[in-house]
Amino acid sequence: MALQNTNKASIMPRQSRQTIDTNQAMKAIQTPIDNPELLAQLADDELQAVLLEGVSRTFALTIPQLPSTLYPAVANAYLLCRIIDTIEDEVSLSAHQKRHYCEHFITIVKTGEQAQAFAEELAPLLSVQTIPAEHSLIRLIPRVIVITHTLAPEQIDALACCVETMAKGMPIYQALDLRNGLNSLKDMDDYCYYVAGCVGEMLAKLFCHYSPEIAVHRDELLRLSVSFGQGLQMTNILKDIWDDAKRGVCWLPQDIFDETGFKLAELTPANSDERFRKGLERLIGIAHGHLQNALTYTQLLPSHETGIRNFCLWALGMAVLTLKKIKRNLSFNDSSQVKISRNSVKTTIVVSRLSARSNGLLSLIFNLASRELKTPGWHYLYSTPTVSHTGL
Repeated sequence: MALQNTNKASIMPRQSRQTIDTNQAMKAIQTPIDNPELLAQLADDELQAVLLEGVSRTFALTIPQLPSTLYPAVANAYLLCRIIDTIEDEVSLSAHQKRHYCEHFITIVKTGEQAQAFAEELAPLLSVQTIPAEHSLIRLIPRVIVITHTLAPEQIDALACCVETMAKGMPIYQALDLRNGLNSLKDMDDYCYYVAGCVGEMLAKLFCHYSPEIAVHRDELLRLSVSFGQGLQMTNILKDIWDDAKRGVCWLPQDIFDETGFKLAELTPANSDERFRKGLERLIGIAHGHLQNALTYTQLLPSHETGIRNFCLWALGMAVLTLKKIKRNLSFNDSSQVKISRNSVKTTIVVSRLSARSNGLLSLIFNLASRELKTPGWHYLYSTPTVSHTGL
């Protein structure tokens, strides 16, 4: 979920706010995102903050809520994942080239070697359809990798495992004809794991490394983290149905719509078929089950770790609000019609901060806010919101 018009001053991580003076902070904020040479002159935290703002305002907003000792690893992790996304989304690259660059990048993350040659080879291949911030990110891969290898070995392992899962999983879908959707909810689960569930696992590992108190619940957190990631990714898929359709892609599972008698091959923005709306409603119910697990995940975190809890709650809250807008407008035909407002984002932030320490209050708010997302009287036989993966 992209946030618009986020104030760049608000994205500076707490550690950076404490350690760099005003002039340095303003330098970081004002450095043009399309000028990698100037960006390279920034300190590590400044550079990661500016790159995050350029490629994802959502994560630029949420990651700085984390404790200062977690910020560098999580910010770096997101940038590594975004590099994989950029390769996968690049229209000028063939499926073979994408697989080649993804596999090479796995080795670079693990070893810290050959990053400069990789960036110099890949950067000129990017098209004008790739945003300027991603052009800069690719050119600055060597610097991002240097930051990766300043982290603790356990953190590097968590990041490398996530990158490997994502880089090996995402190319699978390059060879598929996705115009008419995926075959089954299982296929959708797998896709969501490769692009989001493995990220959830990585974050759980980083949180456990950060705090022995959190690590007590490691197994449960790892299980729930996959579901957390899937809930967020399903929300994005449902919100972006029509944006994806313009690219000839549909991530919806046909078996859900088989039950309602609708063929995804017939889907168009002008289509207001009741059978499609019923299937969409059921997918919202499945996503709700994953977000319920996301709440449980958050409640397992120590109540005094309000930064980590807010990091989770903001994403969870915005997903719930987005699903509510979709549920109330199942006939929407453009993502702008179900995009939550800036006021809704602000409300989510305020409510999360006020309730972050209380599991009881969090449950009450979640149940009240999401009660309309359920699909009473219907269950998908093979659905399991607590599904977990062990990789490829």
